[in-house]
Amino acid sequence: MPDSGVEPISIDVGYLVRRNLASLYSSLVTRPTGQAVRLAIEKVLAEEAGAVCISIIDLSQVSVMDFSCADEVVAKLLLRFLPEDRPSEVFFVFRGIQDLHKDPMEVVLKRQSLVTVCETRSGLFELVGAASAEEVRFWETLQGRGRIEPSEVDGLGVGAGAGEAMESLVRRRVAFRNPLTGGYQALSALLTDGA
Repeated sequence: MPDSGVEPISIDVGYLVRRNLASLYSSLVTRPTGQAVRLAIEKVLAEEAGAVCISIIDLSQVSVMDFSCADEVVAKLLLRFLPEDRPSEVFFVFRGIQDLHKDPMEVVLKRQSLVTVCETRSGLFELVGAASAEEVRFWETLQGRGRIEPSEVDGLGVGAGAGEAMESLVRRRVAFRNPLTGGYQALSALLTDGA
């Protein structure tokens, strides 16, 4: 387990569609399909999630995603793990994102004032959804550095209110605050360097 105490759990949505819906195709169309996939993801998390985990939701094998499925699989999943009374401490990164996924995700996330971290097929990490310009700026700074210690926050050179902006990213669950050091970590850093 990494020193941050965050365990990774990878969930292949294409596999879940084929297994749970007995389909040869990995298409996310219709609300019932999206709901079935979300419930399957929640079941995996309930069975496997440790005290704190980062769940990599892999959409790379999903060939079609409509708005209702983006709402069920992405927005409702995020909403379930956002409040203080969430079932467990899970952070999400959506992997294998292409425009066919990003466009419907962006619409449903903005509509519900949600934001998430996505990894494109080329390996780039992006903030997708409803984020302010200030949140994007601070998230990009954190993403570029991987981690920022508490003593470094005020000297970031990206404007006033850095501490508030970083805490906002943590509350919105697109950044991680290490309980041991108090430092901020990009979710990508938790995936790539073992934190």
